[in-house]
Amino acid sequence: MPITKTITVEFCYLIFITAAYYTVSNFIIPQFLVKKKHVLFSLTTLFTILLAGWLRTLVAIQINHRFFHTVQLPDFSTLFLYSVGNIAIWVLAITIGKMILDRNRTQQQLELLEQVRIRNELDYLKAQINPHALFNSLNTIYGHIDKSNQVARNTLLQFSELLRYQLYDCSAEKVNLEKEMDYIRNYVAFQRLRKDEKLAVTVEIENIEPGLGIAPLLLLVLIENAFKFVSNFSDKENKISIKIYAKNHVLHSSFMNTTEPQLNSMSKTSNGIGLSNLKRRLELLYPDKHGLKTNIGDDFYETHLTINLA
Repeated sequence: MPITKTITVEFCYLIFITAAYYTVSNFIIPQFLVKKKHVLFSLTTLFTILLAGWLRTLVAIQINHRFFHTVQLPDFSTLFLYSVGNIAIWVLAITIGKMILDRNRTQQQLELLEQVRIRNELDYLKAQINPHALFNSLNTIYGHIDKSNQVARNTLLQFSELLRYQLYDCSAEKVNLEKEMDYIRNYVAFQRLRKDEKLAVTVEIENIEPGLGIAPLLLLVLIENAFKFVSNFSDKENKISIKIYAKNHVLHSSFMNTTEPQLNSMSKTSNGIGLSNLKRRLELLYPDKHGLKTNIGDDFYETHLTINLA
């Protein structure tokens, strides 16, 4: 057989083998084999190979007649069976080979994920030891503070409660909304001790529906920013206002703090990371169920956050 004829016939095979393989690999396996529809998988695979063999037979006959003027050719059925056999062998061999490679790759990924899971579990267990030692140390410090110094003792107790909540209660995906509000009250009270007496802080937390859950520490970013960027005027009021309430399973919250002009411009960039992280958490935890708006004035910064907790 001439070289040109051999190359043409082999290329003809390659076209139909490739077409049949991609049909089986990209459509039939995902639609039927993965979904455990074995009968449909077998029938569609067989049909694809028979169709490819039939088309290859027609093309091979036309090529031989028109270009090589071959007078004597095998009959159609013989050429058809030969084509189907060759296409079936190549398609099944390539498909099985790919499935074996994919399975090995998946197994390696699962083993890697299992190693990561075990490492994270060990890190978590190891981390449980440190907080225990830390609370023991705090208790020791508390015992050494003079009993007449109630401010210092109460401050240490507040700090201990804040730490306990963050280390233990916040490990869950959701926490009880009432517990989260208690944490916010303690956090605000703790921050008040660090600020000047000229700072007026008002906290209104009301109508908290029992039984609601929320992802922990979502509101903390906004409260931290309020204390971080609050003004320090000597001739007028410095104020932080926090209002939180629930209605029809929707949590409404607003956070306002007075600002100085230079601090206001700084807050637009400095708290960007915290707000970006908060926005990302809200998108992941409450998609299409939250609203976050900011209002920046000459001497105040205000944020409104609503979350549908239903």
